[in-house]
Amino acid sequence: MNETTDTDFSPQIATELSLKPGQVAATITLLDEGGTIPFIARYRKEQTDSLDEVAVTAIRDRVAQLRELTQRRTTVLESLEEQGVLTDELRTKVNGASTLSALEDIYLPYRPKRRTRATMARERGLEPLATKILLQQDGSMPEKLAADFVNAEKDVATVNDALAGARDIIAEWVSENPEARAEIRRLFQTRGVFRTQVASGKEQEAQKFRDYFDWEEPVSRAPSHRILAMRRGEKERLLSFRIIGPEAECLAALERRFLRGSGAASDQVRLAIADGYKRLLSLGMETELRVETKRRADAEAIRVFAENLRQLLLAAPLGARHVLALDPGLRTGCKLVCLDRQGGLVHDDVIFPDRHTAKAADVLRQLCTRHTIEAIAIGNGTGGRETERFVRGLDLPASIQIVMVNEAGASVYSASDVAREEFPDHDLTVRGSVSIGRRLMDPLAELVKIDPKSIGVGQYQHDVEEHDLKAGLDDVVVSCVNSVGVDLNTASHNLLAYVSGLGPQLARNIIDHRRDNGPFGSRRQLLEVPRLGKRAYELAAGFLRIRDAKHPLDASAVHPERYAVVDRMATDLKCTVADLIAQPELREQIDLQQYVDGDLGIPTLQDILVELARPGRDPREQFEAFAFADGIETMQDLEQGMILPGVVTNITNFGAFVDVGVHQDGLIHVSQLADRYVKDPNDVVKVAQQIKVRVLDIDLDRKRIALSMKRDPAESVSVKPTTPPS
Repeated sequence: MNETTDTDFSPQIATELSLKPGQVAATITLLDEGGTIPFIARYRKEQTDSLDEVAVTAIRDRVAQLRELTQRRTTVLESLEEQGVLTDELRTKVNGASTLSALEDIYLPYRPKRRTRATMARERGLEPLATKILLQQDGSMPEKLAADFVNAEKDVATVNDALAGARDIIAEWVSENPEARAEIRRLFQTRGVFRTQVASGKEQEAQKFRDYFDWEEPVSRAPSHRILAMRRGEKERLLSFRIIGPEAECLAALERRFLRGSGAASDQVRLAIADGYKRLLSLGMETELRVETKRRADAEAIRVFAENLRQLLLAAPLGARHVLALDPGLRTGCKLVCLDRQGGLVHDDVIFPDRHTAKAADVLRQLCTRHTIEAIAIGNGTGGRETERFVRGLDLPASIQIVMVNEAGASVYSASDVAREEFPDHDLTVRGSVSIGRRLMDPLAELVKIDPKSIGVGQYQHDVEEHDLKAGLDDVVVSCVNSVGVDLNTASHNLLAYVSGLGPQLARNIIDHRRDNGPFGSRRQLLEVPRLGKRAYELAAGFLRIRDAKHPLDASAVHPERYAVVDRMATDLKCTVADLIAQPELREQIDLQQYVDGDLGIPTLQDILVELARPGRDPREQFEAFAFADGIETMQDLEQGMILPGVVTNITNFGAFVDVGVHQDGLIHVSQLADRYVKDPNDVVKVAQQIKVRVLDIDLDRKRIALSMKRDPAESVSVKPTTPPS
């Protein structure tokens, strides 16, 4: 039996996650069969008892951890057996280790290691002396015992040399004792502190870390962002960073465990304990805790980043519109593009509103007329507010929406292979403008082309483990893409690659097939795509949409494997499937219990009814126009007490960052988010949400703006946007 994959972890995981063992076992089976998280959560509810994506993801991650532990346990047992030290008692301990830390503690005395002071003492024949001293028998005199081990040929010239070597061995025994390590680890975790100091002579260079120049904080309570900030300061050699354990408590715990009296032998053991703690155990625990707290900080940073990314990807789309997009530039001009309703580039140009104002105005008016522009997207970078003011002053038709768009990542896209492939004959500026316009039309479809780290909604993303960050963010993108659904006949290969069961190669194969054979007329035609087999079709089909398809369900989230039951419903009501979709009174007559059969239960049948009511519905909110306050374009324009419209750009555990149109995001500290206690900022605000904020403080030197959403008892200056949201 392959112990790594065949061990049944479902009871343990069920207990840890407060689920039923059957739910967990079914989910593990589906995952092992290649099922994706969106597919399992959406189309296998009967097997999992309706577990959502969060639960399925938690099961996937936990089973991976337990399998890693099992694999490591197997490796340890093989090593112990090869060394000839594996006893039944030791095997029981190894098999009983419930964490990697516990397993490694058991294995530590047997792990191959470099030569240590204890190793050299053993080579000099001093282990029997260490054993006798550690017994701490009444009346035993260490000096007398040590005299028998003095041997110049073995480099033990004196009694003190023998005692020192014996203490080295005892110190290593103390530091490698599993129970002692577990106790000291607990003390470090619960009573240890982070301690930072500014590096000598680096006070000026390290100003951004000045909060940590002489800082101490409990390990157990330090939040993710501060752990990562301290580590970054250390990495840049601007801070010293230590994890300090409660030395007195640790030494007392070790003495309780290893001291057996108060005689001379115990004095030697006490010295060995102190040495073992300071030279070995405390440093080992610090190293271990640095790894563990970094892992914890990474996990929290990735969670926050992932939640921000989800909110940004699911931001309300403007939809299919004729869009004119402007990438502001004061010196080099504003790069503009006109896009058709599918996001295709139909025109590009450059205008200079500051130097050739009249000409720029004429060009914009003509393009708006010629291309029946319905919305103008303006990048929010340098010159964005000035460009917005210029555009709003043109007296364009009221039907044309003017929207500032967060352009974070557009430059990354413009220089990418994806952009070069799509626009080989255009330069970076045109590609960046296209990205800004498309981001307004459909944020999700455009942002999947950009590395999530470059989108600007994370913090310390360059400090966390690359693999873990990518895995966490990929999960979010996959979840968002599949929850919205993808138009099979218009989607880019970047978007298709995130569809359940596909991936980059099958996505390109679909694009090639679409180019060579024209639009797909049905989902079944996917099976004609090279290398797209029945399994990939099963996993992907439900998330792909075909507008105006012959079969009306091809535009819905109803999986093709359930078309037959919908046909039965229509037959029983003597109507067509299209009638079921169009007429609510027909759907109200359906008795779902009549269609329960085998692996088809009420949860899936209820999903089908919901989908029939709104086939292919987009779960994202409706788009709402937004405008910054008129006349507020730089930090110098701000005044304390101003009430301003803003857009949430990023959320952290300590608050939310908000764009108020002055090229520098302000911070609403978590304590200023509401008139009540707020633990999680996500409970109050979301990325891309439009809010009203009050200016608390402006620090021009440090480029910091403090904002609040609390009610102000004092009278404030209210600054309204020039154009109210429509």
